[in-house]
Amino acid sequence: MDAVMELVREDLRGFAGYGSARSEKLQGEVWLNANESAWPNAGDDGDGCRRYPEPQPPALAEALARLYGCKPEQLLIGRGSDEAIDLLVRALCTPGRDAVVVTPPVFGMYAVSARLQGAPLLEVPQIDGVDGFAPDLSALAETALAAGARLVFLCSPGNPTGNAIALDDIAALARKLRGRALLVVDEAYGEFSSQPSAIELLGEHDNLGVLRTLSKAHALAGARIGVLASHPALIAVLRRCQAPYPVPAPCAEIALAALAPDALARTATQVAQVRSERERMRTALADVPGVVRVYRSEGNYLLVRFADAPRAFANLLAAGIVVRDQRAAPQLGDALRITIGTAEQNDSVLRALSPGTLA
Repeated sequence: MDAVMELVREDLRGFAGYGSARSEKLQGEVWLNANESAWPNAGDDGDGCRRYPEPQPPALAEALARLYGCKPEQLLIGRGSDEAIDLLVRALCTPGRDAVVVTPPVFGMYAVSARLQGAPLLEVPQIDGVDGFAPDLSALAETALAAGARLVFLCSPGNPTGNAIALDDIAALARKLRGRALLVVDEAYGEFSSQPSAIELLGEHDNLGVLRTLSKAHALAGARIGVLASHPALIAVLRRCQAPYPVPAPCAEIALAALAPDALARTATQVAQVRSERERMRTALADVPGVVRVYRSEGNYLLVRFADAPRAFANLLAAGIVVRDQRAAPQLGDALRITIGTAEQNDSVLRALSPGTLA
């Protein structure tokens, strides 16, 4: 048995899951095995939505494997990264026993999935230092090992903090957790970062998982295409735990189009624009009266502290600009997260926070 399988719930290691009609590798001309309609829908000019889709569309899996530099059998494709997070918690954590470790302030779905599963949630707060937020990796390892945690989530770049974690530090933490817990690195904003992807480490660490998504840099939030890259044995388990037909055929087609060479070139240009605008906005916001701190960011957003965050939020709304209110998050009672938009949109933000309005 692969070592990573020892992290899977005992009762799911031999779990066969649901065998859908499309999961059977059969060939034929007349398909009467899935109780599908014999006629297309009025809004569908072919078989695109009449037939159930492939559970893991092969062409999309191949394209994503090329994009991320791994093998298709290392990938689980699902409904955004959220589905992969939920599947990991359900497949690895026995309710009431196996804990999940998170690093607040951080993306909230890790905690939501843990609570829904009845998994104990352990929080190791990030340290807010001179260079910005950073996870306490030593404390993370100590907490996870002492509590017998099965999952440790890292977000790099951090959401909403914007900080990225060096690969050497990720590798060191994975080594400490080997055989005890799966380390999951959420790289939803990886395209905007100068750090290389932790997917490079998969060959050396079987207790590592990396989350990626087409929602951000590839502008497909509405298509809900997320990916977990990890050890093939774990991916196989998660596929058996996944609900049937997780990738709608139209979404798979849109994703394939977004991964074509010309589309990837356009995405690269847009990512470069975001990085440039991110630095321009960081400098400009730092000069706005009433802005207390602008954190450096490796994502497509900036975390900003204000002397009067409620007023800043209200001023932006009055200008028709909606940003993410972070005031309820740990350590962020005076902060807003501002996504980097077009140059024109970013200028609107600066006007709404013009000198004198926040002092």
